[in-house]
Amino acid sequence: MIKLTDVEKVYRTSTIETMALSKVNIVINKGEFVSIMGPSGCGKSTLLNIMGLLDEPSSGKIEIDNTLISGYADKRLAHMRNQKLGFIFQSYHLINDLSVVDNVEIPLLYRKGVSGSERRKKALEALEKVGLNSRTKHYPNQLSGGQRQRVAIARAIVGNPEIILADEPTGNLDSVMGEEIMNIMLQLNKTEGTTIVMVTHDENMANKTERVIRFFDGRQVN
Repeated sequence: MIKLTDVEKVYRTSTIETMALSKVNIVINKGEFVSIMGPSGCGKSTLLNIMGLLDEPSSGKIEIDNTLISGYADKRLAHMRNQKLGFIFQSYHLINDLSVVDNVEIPLLYRKGVSGSERRKKALEALEKVGLNSRTKHYPNQLSGGQRQRVAIARAIVGNPEIILADEPTGNLDSVMGEEIMNIMLQLNKTEGTTIVMVTHDENMANKTERVIRFFDGRQVN
């Protein structure tokens, strides 16, 4: 599903070179729920951005569904992200001027051949999966943090992606709301077979996933 081979990421300025990732070799199998853990600044989010084709490595290979991602033009990368990947962020990244259902529809706006009525139908189905079918006309600032994260999950799954990449999805939530969000993701993984890679600082949340990959100073330590 996702394979990284000898992936490195180096940030350079005129005076300093910083190794964000060093010789990373990871295979994420189809249907897995994997956590990535490590202290702040260890390269977790950089790794997730590379997996999500939002950033490119300085060296090494990335494969998604046995397809080598190398030299892809921006348009082709954007198409692959839209078709195969769903993203969940710690800060939700919702548009406050749009209603809940309009926020969820956004990924489908970039898919050819999807009518307005079909977008609305799929968005409502996604919101029902996360238990927010009674909040479709609300706006993000009318929702709790947990509800906003559920909207973000609905937006991530509306296009039926094969892979969800979640960057600290429970990081801004209290323990009760965090458990609710985690349970939704576990259910998506179990019932839909969605592959999920989650960056987290929370050992309790990580232990609910099938596998934990740990990083320290840009290096994979297990």
